Amino acid sequence: MSPLSGRTDHARRTLPIAPGSVVRAHVAVLLREHRRPLAWVLLWHLVAAVVGLAGPWVIGQVVGAVTTGRATITDIDVLVLLLGAALVAETATTWVARRGSFVLSEHVFARLREDFVRSAVRLPLSTVERAGTGDLLARTTNDIDAISYVIRFGIPTVVVSCTTVLVTGVATVLASPLAALPLLLTPLIWFLPTRRYLRLAGPGYLWEHATYARLNGVAAETVDGAATVDALGLQNERGERFLEAIGESHDAERYTVGLRLRWFPWLEVGFFAPVAGALLWGGFLAWEGVIPVATATAVVLYVQRLLDPLGELVGMLDEIQFAATSMSRILGVGEVPPDRVATGAEPADDRMHVDGVRYAYRTGQDVLHGVSLDLRPGERLAVVGPSGAGKSTLGRLMAGVDGPRTGRITVGGVPLVDLELDELRGQVALVTQEHHVFVGTLADNLRLPRPTAPDEDLLAALDAVDALDWAQRLPDGLATTVGSGGHPLTEAQSQQVALARLVLADPHTLVLDEATSLLDPRAARHLERSMAAVLTGRTVVAIAHRLHTAHDADRVAVVDDGRVRELGSHAELIERDGDYASLWRSWRDEG
Repeated sequence: MSPLSGRTDHARRTLPIAPGSVVRAHVAVLLREHRRPLAWVLLWHLVAAVVGLAGPWVIGQVVGAVTTGRATITDIDVLVLLLGAALVAETATTWVARRGSFVLSEHVFARLREDFVRSAVRLPLSTVERAGTGDLLARTTNDIDAISYVIRFGIPTVVVSCTTVLVTGVATVLASPLAALPLLLTPLIWFLPTRRYLRLAGPGYLWEHATYARLNGVAAETVDGAATVDALGLQNERGERFLEAIGESHDAERYTVGLRLRWFPWLEVGFFAPVAGALLWGGFLAWEGVIPVATATAVVLYVQRLLDPLGELVGMLDEIQFAATSMSRILGVGEVPPDRVATGAEPADDRMHVDGVRYAYRTGQDVLHGVSLDLRPGERLAVVGPSGAGKSTLGRLMAGVDGPRTGRITVGGVPLVDLELDELRGQVALVTQEHHVFVGTLADNLRLPRPTAPDEDLLAALDAVDALDWAQRLPDGLATTVGSGGHPLTEAQSQQVALARLVLADPHTLVLDEATSLLDPRAARHLERSMAAVLTGRTVVAIAHRLHTAHDADRVAVVDDGRVRELGSHAELIERDGDYASLWRSWRDEG
């Protein structure tokens, strides 16, 4: 059985991998878009390669002249001057050609990177959640790095090497077809080992990349959940998972390194066999008088000149194979199909209805079991329950992040998954405990939901979330650069920026998934007071961690084991003395 059997399943279960045809088509598009600069680069490399042929020819003439004894001092001086001029010309044209290659490579890489970012930000949220952080993180780091190296250094190397090999090979044959016969040794020696390597390297690198994704995922999950790991005493379990991921990555890298170790010796033989053959064969032909000594010398030097470009080309072939796998993974992000097909139906009103919803992350293992809720426009519903009860899953379904396995969640009679994403975000918005301030001005951050919003609307949104005072005290106001490397914002200020975006988006329903649970209690209470203006007139579904949120809600839904166990106002549920009353007493005693 192949050592790769089942190894790439991890990658295929997460984000897709683009087939070779898609990779080739994308490369062809990039080449067409940059065909003019590519043509100039090829032309300069061709000139550099042709100029470089002068050196071996001149040396051959010197050897021939000295051997025959017919050369004068003046003849030798002229040939030496020609050799020096050829070296200077080759250096200058090679510099221009390589500079053009690097500039072209940067343009190609910039285009590829922009395409990837556009594909990544358009991924359906349901796909991102199922894929986890590891695979996407590996594609945005390891795979991008691999491609950036090949584009920045591989393209110049390949262009230079191919041009030099082609021009030098033609010159060798033109000098003496008979003396050039040892050139055939290289393809004869390389063919079978290289064919085997290329056949096995692709799957091997896919396995290697998949192990990187798993390793990144295990590391990220462990770091993000460090507090939970410590609280539940899961250090040994997480350590074992990390060692298992490292072990698989070790096995994958050992496999691919083994492929290279079995391939490289044949490459070395293929490098030096033609040089030895040209020297022996050319010397024999010159000894027998079949070709002049000058020609034999030039042929040997031409063949020897092929060593460096062939070595660079073959060395880069392994990098290209690795990068091709990375390219298939990066382009695979763009192959993710949409998770919904909009029907164009228009909601009749703002009423949200959850009817018999079931949902499963794994087939046959439902985490929600027939949940039904009917939300009145403008009401505030708190969803409470123990950890793992299904609260956050229900919240994401009610925000339209994913669709239920069975049942329906509708707004105005239209299923959420039938709405265009832009239309959906104008109807329902999800606010989680995670928030992000992007690198850019404060105004840029606020305009994410409404790119054309005027400054007056931005200031009004900040005022609505009680953030206008600190925003106006920033060094440049709305034009202040925030985010990584910019003016630092506190956790509470970052959360207020996220809330201000909601004001600008203006959805009629908000799903708050423990939106203030990461803040200290005093900051959380301050934010909840500042959110009053944001929540007024909107339907609010609050996934509550602190039960004072439930106390202020119109109704409370108690979720446990994926089912709504109780539904009613705070007072009604306290009087009922059921699950909610127990949670309330426990939370109050702890507080």
